[in-house]
Parts: sequence; structure tokens; C-alpha cells
Amino acid sequence: MKAMILAAGKGTRVRPITYTIPKPMIPILQKPVMEFLLELLRQHGFDQIMVNVSHLANEIESYFRDGQRFGVQIAYSFEGRIVDGELMGEAIGSAGGMRKIQDFSPFFDDTFVVLCGDALIDLDLTEAVKWHREKGSIATIVMKSVPRDEVSSYGVVVTDESGRIQAFQEKPSVEEALSTDINTGIYIFEPEVLNYIPSDEAFDIGGDLFPKLVAAGAPFYGISMDFQWVDIGKVPDYWRAIRGVLAGEIKNVSIPGHEVAPGIYTGLNVSVNWDKVNIQGPVYIGGMTKIEDGATIIGPTMIGPNCCVCSGATVESSVIFEYSRLGPGVRLVDKLVFGRYCVDKTGATIDVQAAALDWLITDARQVMPSHPPAERQAIAELLGADGVART
Repeated sequence: MKAMILAAGKGTRVRPITYTIPKPMIPILQKPVMEFLLELLRQHGFDQIMVNVSHLANEIESYFRDGQRFGVQIAYSFEGRIVDGELMGEAIGSAGGMRKIQDFSPFFDDTFVVLCGDALIDLDLTEAVKWHREKGSIATIVMKSVPRDEVSSYGVVVTDESGRIQAFQEKPSVEEALSTDINTGIYIFEPEVLNYIPSDEAFDIGGDLFPKLVAAGAPFYGISMDFQWVDIGKVPDYWRAIRGVLAGEIKNVSIPGHEVAPGIYTGLNVSVNWDKVNIQGPVYIGGMTKIEDGATIIGPTMIGPNCCVCSGATVESSVIFEYSRLGPGVRLVDKLVFGRYCVDKTGATIDVQAAALDWLITDARQVMPSHPPAERQAIAELLGADGVART
């Protein structure tokens, strides 16, 4: 069976992570989110998978290649062009990406599934496809019901008693919402749906194709299912996903490494004197990371591989990406550290280099700048260096 993963977006709401990592490659404890989607598709018999790529396309293609080691076949549809010898992504919309593949050579010749490449899901795709076919639907949205006070964060789908889609509401207020069923970005299509998508034109599934189907009176349905869906649309979503995995709240995502103590997991060859640190789980520490004596790590926290947490540093409820060095005395609470950026749980970002705090948070591979201790303290007091924890 055939499927498509949408992977061409720039992921602007997940910056700074997506400056160098495309959204489908964002790691959930060292494993790209798209890899979980491939596993789900394979489990339900979808073994021919097309992926549209654009932003940082090489990162996706070089990791997944032809899909053989994941038990599937993968091909890629690049959206963009070469300018001055460099690949420039030019996404043409989710529906436009489908049409481009079909125009190249008719790939979609039977019922197929389309998934957004940036969500963790635990869904019975087999059951959803069965329902879609029984309805004689040309297009089906897999929906999920959310508490009414959360509807303003999502695209709401309005259906009649038979499940036929009547209308959409984009992030309505609680008072105006006509439904609590939301669009999860999981779609089931028949090849005929491509007749509604123009060629060589930017065209979106949600914003263009779906309203066109409703206006045409096409057999277009929504099925509300009870399943786990963790959307990583924004930095706070990613934050919650990591915390959920560490807390054991997300199904089918296990914590890697070896459990050295209750709730404390490590990768290979972590350098730490367990008697001289304060580590309280759930915590994951990646391989070849050094935790110096006197450091404190309070979970839920992920420390990536090849990091260094210096003596006296405190990390609490935070996510630290690979090759990060956290200097002596730094205190990070509810922070995400990615390269030169420190991000709080609301998504607010500080560039530690621009703020002259790169002696507190820096690349573990970098030679440290030589600030005398007294100068360090003066800068810390002036800029509120422990204010990294308050940004």
C-alpha cells in the first residue's frame, strides 16, 4: 500500500531547532520523529512511501535513503531549484506536492494515506482506512476530540451525524467553536481527489483542497478516533513531547540507553561519579557526555550526547541538545539549549553569543574564552547571567 509523508515545510514555529534540522528530523531522544511514522506505516502495510522535501532536503534524504533499513521503500520529490550552486527550497503546498508526484508519473493508484511529518501518533490506520472505504469517501480526515477549552489552538472540523464534513473553523474562540473535533493532519484519499488539485500551482490541503471538496459536494468525511497524537508544531509542543516520553506517558516511544538507577538512563560511556552528583529522574544522558562533580540534574530532563555539565551547574526540567557545554554555576530551569540558543518553554529565545554569555553556554568542542573569574562575576551581575534561567 502507498502513503505520503509531508516533509517540505520550513518549520518556522520550531525555530531555532529548524535552522539546521528539518522538522521531520527533530529528535525524540535521539530518534527522528519521521522514523516513528515509518514504523507505524509499515505496521499497517504501507510499504511504498513518497516524501516531498524542500527545506534542508539533504538531511532527510541522507538519513532515510531508500527506506530499506526501515522495511519500506522511499522515494523523494524535491520542491525547489539550484541557485548559484546551492539547493533552494520552494515548497508548493501540501496538495501541490501530491499533484507534482502524480504528474511526474501516476503513483497514487489506490487508497492512500498522507501524514504530516512532525507528529507522534499511535493510530489504528487499518481501522481508519476500513471506515473510509465503507463510507465511499473520496477524502477522509482523521480527527481527534479535544477539551473545549483547547479548541482555539487547532483547526476545528464540523461534520453532520453521518460524519460528512460541513465546514472548518481555524482556531475559533471557545464560544464560537461548533465542534471539539480537530484536524490532526492525517488524511486518507482516493486517487480521484487529485482531480481537484491544479498542476504547477501552490495548493494547500487544508486551505485550498478541502474547501473545494465541500463546495463541490464531494463525498468528504471525517472520523473521530481515540488515539495518542503529539503534534510538534511549536517549540512548547516539542518540550511537552520530550517530557511525555521521559515520564512514560507517550506510547511506543521507549527511553534509549541503559537504566543505571531508577528513572536515570544513559547512553554509552558517560563520564560521571554518581556519588558526587545530584541526579533525580526521569533523566536521559546521551553517550560520551561528561557530568562533573557537584552538578545537579533534575528531571524530566534530557542531556544530549557529547555534552559537558560543569561543576556547580544545575539543569532542571530542560532539554539540552548535543555538544552543549554548560559552564560552572549556570542554572537552567525550564530551558531548551540548542547550539548558540537558549529557549524557554514559551518559545522565547536568547542568542547566548550575542548576549556575551557564551562562556556560560557554548559548544563543547569549542576552546573556551579566557575570562578571569572576577570579570566573569562582573558580567554575570551586569547581564544577569543566572538570568539565563529567567529569560
